[in-house]
Amino acid sequence: MASMQSFWPVSHRDDDFWVCMSCLTEVFYRKVPMPDCPSCHGVSTYEGFTMEAIRDWGTEELIAKAIAAEEEAAAIVQPAAEPAASVEAAD
Repeated sequence: MASMQSFWPVSHRDDDFWVCMSCLTEVFYRKVPMPDCPSCHGVSTYEGFTMEAIRDWGTEELIAKAIAAEEEAAAIVQPAAEPAASVEAAD
């Protein structure tokens, strides 16, 4: 049975993306997995980057993962904001 991945949230900074510097194949948006990297199992190997920086030096795969991670986070936040908008419209 597959185990559920747990994450540590990382407070908002200019560098929203956290890349595993051991394998350079994992990137996460405003969080890091615990206890280690799911690919290489490196511990405490993350460094923060902006999307622009990842586009400058990242592989196509890493850039695609960063875009997907950001879109996934936006999809989670967006549904929570929509009911508030409809309540305001009803007033």
